[in-house]
Amino acid sequence: MSLDRLLSQLEVKVQPFSLCILSGGWRLRLPKPAEPVLHFVLQGTGRIEGIRGDKHTLAPYHLAVVPLGTAHHLESGAAVRREFEFDARQAGPPIYRIVAGSPDKPDLMLACGMITVRYGRTLGLFDHLRSIVSVNLADVPQVREAFATILAEQSRPAEGGQALTAAMMSAALVYLFRRLAEKHSGTLPWLLALEDSRLGRAIDLMLGDPAYSHSLESLADAAGMSRSAFAERFGESFGRTPMAMLHGIRMDIAAKLLHEGGHSMDAVAEQVGFSSRSHFSQAFKKHHGVSPTRHRNGQTGG
Repeated sequence: MSLDRLLSQLEVKVQPFSLCILSGGWRLRLPKPAEPVLHFVLQGTGRIEGIRGDKHTLAPYHLAVVPLGTAHHLESGAAVRREFEFDARQAGPPIYRIVAGSPDKPDLMLACGMITVRYGRTLGLFDHLRSIVSVNLADVPQVREAFATILAEQSRPAEGGQALTAAMMSAALVYLFRRLAEKHSGTLPWLLALEDSRLGRAIDLMLGDPAYSHSLESLADAAGMSRSAFAERFGESFGRTPMAMLHGIRMDIAAKLLHEGGHSMDAVAEQVGFSSRSHFSQAFKKHHGVSPTRHRNGQTGG
């Protein structure tokens, strides 16, 4: 599974971006995001820090990725004297502004927004990110052009804007992944796994035919590896066992089929490898925290 092949099958969804604006000496505290967050520095310098103490310096055209569920803060200036905690839902103009200090005296300005990035519609590429990633992309003008287009499209919504925004974000992510791969960074282990086509064959089998009765043995055979070597390499790369990955793929596909409608419960169960509707319902509720019926009706909760 080459980087080209992976990127050709990306599904990218971009939520509306905000402008995060900080005056010198201010800290902006941000809540735990439901999806990974991107911070792209438009001007100025500062710092970003997560709850685990992972701290990075920010400068123009740095791109930082924050794992889902990670509270974090932005800082500007040599010494922090005041702070603002943002915990409200975004509202207002198409491009919402989150200001710590004076909007007329920005020392640090970033484009900030949540994104969903999936391969084959199910494998979240940032799902197992455990700490903040920050990459200097100042030497890649295509990235700043992509973000300029994204902000312009979101400022003046028009037909085709969502598709264009997703395309621009996909382009920016290509440069991010390239830079991480060049550094041989272990931050996103699946990037290193791309160099091993054996794991790619196993993932493609799971995504291509989720209903098939795959086993650890059959996937290891497809990868051309021993069962133990395959399980170890897979766990190092994706942070979970092959069978846990397969189960997650099946449950994600089932959720999408239920959301789309037009499929009976038995048909959905069959398409993701369950011969028993009751067994499927139990597995779905355990995974998603809600029954298939409630999910189909747009309900949340147990």
